[in-house]
Amino acid sequence: MKIRSVTINNRRKSFEVTTPSGGFAFPYAKADPPPSPEDPLADVFVDKELGGEGFTYVLRSGREGTVHIEQVLDYNRDPGYLRDLLLYKLTLEAQERVTASPLSKREIIRRLGTSAAQFYRLVDQTNSRKSVDQLLSLLQVLDCDVDVVVGVRKAALPRVPHAGGPVAGVAKH
Repeated sequence: MKIRSVTINNRRKSFEVTTPSGGFAFPYAKADPPPSPEDPLADVFVDKELGGEGFTYVLRSGREGTVHIEQVLDYNRDPGYLRDLLLYKLTLEAQERVTASPLSKREIIRRLGTSAAQFYRLVDQTNSRKSVDQLLSLLQVLDCDVDVVVGVRKAALPRVPHAGGPVAGVAKH
């Protein structure tokens, strides 16, 4: 996801990040090095060297810090980001299970009732256009039980636009 703009909000002590899917706040305290009254922000800009997927800030002392969009989305618990993260974790687990399985890939494909091309898209961790349902079907064919644990977050986050709700995690057995 590309960052359209980033601004400084000293009143809220946060960076205001604008993306195509909306605006997000990222607190100074989460930045490294963090701005402070003794060393305030001098400049902030969308970093073209990161392909527009991060921003860099400069403190008055000359120290610099960089924040990637994934840090911002993770802090704000963006539902789209959390979905992609869950898909990524499930895909890595599926890759390990396919490698360890005594079943041939051809047999796995037959049991899934899909094509070889679809199977390889399913186990490709860079493909985010698959569904959790497809991955669960694959893990079921590989004789895996998947438990989804939904719970209350340990530390409540301040409410910001586009903040997500409870987070689902994957327990490994």
